[in-house]
Amino acid sequence: MRKKNNTYYFSVEGETEKWYLEWLQRTINATSAALYTVKFDCSIQKDPLKRAKGLVVLGKTEVNHVVDRESEETVHVQQFETMLTRMKEAENLGKSIKYMLGYSNFSFELWVILHKTDCSSQLAHRRQYLNFINQAFSEQFETLDHYKHETNFKRLLSKMTLNDVKEAIRRSEAIMNANQERGYILYQYKGYKYYTENPSLSIWEIVRKILVESGLY
Repeated sequence: MRKKNNTYYFSVEGETEKWYLEWLQRTINATSAALYTVKFDCSIQKDPLKRAKGLVVLGKTEVNHVVDRESEETVHVQQFETMLTRMKEAENLGKSIKYMLGYSNFSFELWVILHKTDCSSQLAHRRQYLNFINQAFSEQFETLDHYKHETNFKRLLSKMTLNDVKEAIRRSEAIMNANQERGYILYQYKGYKYYTENPSLSIWEIVRKILVESGLY
């Protein structure tokens, strides 16, 4: 019997996030134990409001925004808060859209690393993720730009499995529980919650929800 399809909507900041989601979609759909096939409607669009305006949806629809909190420098904090404001404005378009926040602090590279290894130490700069990536995936990338090249990034994806995704979820949850135990403040802006400390992230919650609904977690 043909499986029913679940569609999930995303807006992402860059190509690596889109390539990852395309890989995850293929991986879920290739898994016989999945209760549903999934379709990720994913657009590279940094402005959630523009993404929402371009969607034609019927009824209540969740859209997931995958974004980096790049640092605590004023320019990056302002960019992050502006993005959260646009997410909230997107919910007021009259389209019954609810925006979900999938942030990574410092960057999406944290989520990628967690598929293979722990990364629970506080870092000084996102450039430091490069060493973790090289060690976790047995690579020798010279820069993060080198790692983000399509051929290189997709080679990393080929080294991942669905079990790695589950491990990334587990490691992410452990990071967030540790942040809570340390007494870090869980900030809230426009209704969206986040930690200013790194490492912290919420993209795992979105992925976990998809796997749960697919009967895979």
